[in-house]
Amino acid sequence: QVQLVESGGGLVQAGGSLRLSCAASASAFSISDMAWHRQAPGKQRELVAELTSGGSTNYADSVKGRFTISRGNARNTVYLQMNSLKPEDTAVYYCNGYGQTIYGSVWSAWGQGTQVTVSS
Repeated sequence: QVQLVESGGGLVQAGGSLRLSCAASASAFSISDMAWHRQAPGKQRELVAELTSGGSTNYADSVKGRFTISRGNARNTVYLQMNSLKPEDTAVYYCNGYGQTIYGSVWSAWGQGTQVTVSS
């Protein structure tokens, strides 16, 4: 069973930077799509950034030019580099993805979430 684990969240001043990581378990033979979502209290979970296996990226308008999604050299890890952070970016960030397991089945998973808090 594939699992995703996020890390890298924390407290940061407005204008600062953070890098979030999302690591997939070894049973993830391939990754077709990986994405970062976020959810603030009282708000719906929203898509922040998406990266396909073909290298295409999509970003929410609110983070374009500030956030960058990328894959590690091992290709089982995805990162979200967040620059010029604003208080409005405060939320719990979740990674999500799907692909094929080493057993030939399709996997889909969500991480447990990591808190990002930006102070003014």
